[in-house]
Amino acid sequence: MPSLHMPKSLATVTSGTYGTTESSDCKEESEEEPKLKYERLSNGVTEILQKDAASCMTVHDKFLALGTHYGKVYLLDVQGNITQKFDVSPVKINQISLDDSGEHMGVCSEDGKLQVFGLYSGEEFHETFDCPIKIVAVHPQFVRSSCKQFVTGGKKLLLFERTWMNRWKSSVLHEGEGNIRSVKWRGHLIAWANNMGVKVFDITSKQRISNVPRDDISLRPDMYPCSLCWKDNVTLIIGWGTSIKICAVKERHASEMRDLPSRYVEIVSQFETEFYISGLAPLCDQLVVLSYVKEVSEKTEREYCARPRLDIIQPLPETCEEISSDALTVRGFQENECRDYHLEYSEGESLFYVVSPRDVVVAKERDQDDHIDWLLEKKKYEEALMAAEISQRNIKRHKILDIGLAYVNHLVERGEYDMAARKCQKILGKNASLWEYEVYKFKEIGQLKAISPYLPRGDPVLKPLIYEMILHEFLESDYEGFATLIREWPGDLYNNSVIVQAVRDHLKKDSQNKTLLKTLAELYTYDKNYGNALEIYLTLRHKDVFQLIHKHNLFSSIKDKIVLLMDFDSEKAVDMLLDNEDKISIKKVVEELEDRPELQHVYLHKLFKRDHHKGQRYHERQISLYAEYDRPNLLPFLRDSTHCPLEKALEICQQRNFVEETVYLLSRMGNSRSALKMIMEELHDVDKAIEFAKEQDDGELWEDLILYSIDKPPFITGLLNNIGTHVDPILLIHRIKEGMEIPNLRDSLVKILQDYNLQILLREGCKKILVADSLSLLKKMHRTQMKGVLVDEENICESCLSPILPTDAAKPFSVVVFHCRHMFHKECLPMPSMNAPAQYCNICSAKNRGPGSAILEMKK
Repeated sequence: MPSLHMPKSLATVTSGTYGTTESSDCKEESEEEPKLKYERLSNGVTEILQKDAASCMTVHDKFLALGTHYGKVYLLDVQGNITQKFDVSPVKINQISLDDSGEHMGVCSEDGKLQVFGLYSGEEFHETFDCPIKIVAVHPQFVRSSCKQFVTGGKKLLLFERTWMNRWKSSVLHEGEGNIRSVKWRGHLIAWANNMGVKVFDITSKQRISNVPRDDISLRPDMYPCSLCWKDNVTLIIGWGTSIKICAVKERHASEMRDLPSRYVEIVSQFETEFYISGLAPLCDQLVVLSYVKEVSEKTEREYCARPRLDIIQPLPETCEEISSDALTVRGFQENECRDYHLEYSEGESLFYVVSPRDVVVAKERDQDDHIDWLLEKKKYEEALMAAEISQRNIKRHKILDIGLAYVNHLVERGEYDMAARKCQKILGKNASLWEYEVYKFKEIGQLKAISPYLPRGDPVLKPLIYEMILHEFLESDYEGFATLIREWPGDLYNNSVIVQAVRDHLKKDSQNKTLLKTLAELYTYDKNYGNALEIYLTLRHKDVFQLIHKHNLFSSIKDKIVLLMDFDSEKAVDMLLDNEDKISIKKVVEELEDRPELQHVYLHKLFKRDHHKGQRYHERQISLYAEYDRPNLLPFLRDSTHCPLEKALEICQQRNFVEETVYLLSRMGNSRSALKMIMEELHDVDKAIEFAKEQDDGELWEDLILYSIDKPPFITGLLNNIGTHVDPILLIHRIKEGMEIPNLRDSLVKILQDYNLQILLREGCKKILVADSLSLLKKMHRTQMKGVLVDEENICESCLSPILPTDAAKPFSVVVFHCRHMFHKECLPMPSMNAPAQYCNICSAKNRGPGSAILEMKK
């Protein structure tokens, strides 16, 4: 086992007159946190052990019982104060036993005396034997009348039971294997150890159920006694020499009983340790082991008694895993032997008592406060703060704020100023006074800039002087940082006029500094001095100028600054002006831009795109503006505008020789022939000419186009390719002069024939569809007319308007029903004549409707 470091919490324990030899490894601080903390049991115990020596001790949840070498038994509270004293014997007390209630105690001594008595009653048993009594154990439920039993022993194990006449009866449970030196009673089971091994006795069945032999018989049992411990009612832990066994008491199956006990003991885990075992105690599913250690001196090469160790181990089936190990500097450890140490424990509070002749040390499980102490000692402040936050309801000695402040101070000492400032947000929270105190601390070390990003800006709000102090610090050394703070901090955190004056003073030294000018504009904005802010923004051509105008409705202030805005960002300026026509009229904007026609065009163009009619009074001016600055949009403007003077537009386009625009204007003014002529003569574009003729759909234009093209072979090719669906190609072909070479004539003629065949096919297809549809409709009409017609009492004669059926169905009657569903009495219809032998519906004939029309009306 490696040499282990003594936890700092035991520093008070190790102080004394006794020294110890430690290796260099032991003097180094451990980075592994101990699992237990230690303190010496003092007060009355100190007084006792100055004059006497501890020989044994037992622990109850309410008090402690300490036996000494001078035959005294002391009852102590958990702080070590003496509450009661018993003079039992003039010689060593070997063992003390308490029942679960803590009301009855058994004591045995080296001179053979045995006492079992009630601490709060007159009940008492005395006996003196002719040999030393090494052990005593009272029944855990001794307080009950049915459980008045105890065992004691020296060379043999005796069971004492009180009979019904209040007499005590003894019986021998075991003898003949040497002195009995250890015993533990749990529930109905008694475990004891003699020179040969460990036995388990079932008090209910009065049978010994197991024998666990001793492993290392070379060790003297009086010098290296067995340690017994019940983890629960069925789990026994045995420590002897360097061996540990974990035994489970199990029920035997009925088929295996025969003459055997109903229970048996099975060893479920067994492993060796490096040192000699002086005591055992359970800790959840782990074990606490007190070990006696012998080491060899490097100088003299002799064995010497080292400090005892208290280990926490995790048992495994055939081995164990060490969780922690602490070397304890108890008083007089150099003279102690393995038998001089005892380990007692309190199950309810997980307290472990290391008992030696000159000292009693209490080991406790470390709580969250101890964990935080260790983290702080190791300067692990971040982990300490996290642990305190998680367990803030359970910690008693620490405050989250104190840990946090210590963490901040630690970071400052290490020069991690930004991290320290960032942690202030979480640690200081809403405590304004602490914030101000920390700011002044950062000022003293010249690190105001580090804490500035993390200062509270709302809840809480610090004194204005704090914010002004930081702003002045930035203003002296970092203009960009100063500007950032002005943007991020609300204007009501500090005295705005003080900061404005400070910025002005700096601008006197550097009047063109854009950062300071922009920051001053922002300060003016906070101070609602929008005029000065707008002037600075326009001077700087800053993008926020439009946001400032919108946000604070400064349109009245920019009526004379429209050109500046347009020069800065014409797109944003035009959008803003058009969105706010009610505040700055179109007329005012056009007037302001009179001397800047290129900007005037941008404004009017966007106005026209939004609404073709709003700026109609400026459409004539726009013709020149488009012609000068934006010809690609001139033709779309001419097409979309209904207020543009065509003559003026034509004049401008002709002056500038804008052919496409002139063609459009001529066409729109009705002069299609001039437009076509211009296309052919100026553009020489037969496709465009053909397209224009198609749009106009005028035979005279086609005639002009043919006449113009008749002596131009390329034009003839174009016409032959496109004229087929609009003009009879024969008209063009007849006019072509003989011998004229026409490019791609064969292909053009083939295309004409293909187009003609396509037209013929289309006509034939349409004819077939028409015939098929007609036949289908005729068949449908025939089927409809062949259907029966319901005639009942509700139908009337369309002529006399009386019911169509007679009231007396026995009389003969004649009814005529036409396909149109009109019904007549036969006698109500006119007699057929020689000229018109067939009968027709009078109503439908009068309305000039065909048969079946009434059905169609009904369907509608």
